[in-house]
Amino acid sequence: MQAYHGVIDRRDEATVDRLDNLEDPFKLYRCNSIMNCAKTCPKGLNPGRAIAELKKMMVERKL
Repeated sequence: MQAYHGVIDRRDEATVDRLDNLEDPFKLYRCNSIMNCAKTCPKGLNPGRAIAELKKMMVERKL
């Protein structure tokens, strides 16, 4: 969730660097999108959706 908030913050000028840092098979791509994290999150957040959005941003920037 922290990575997602850092990337979507329009005031931050390090978005590209943050996305580059997430380009690792042991970071975002370990998520299988089962969404159990959203069901069990005590704060009512949806980390699965945030991870999916980050993956989408990473693909879009390569096009």
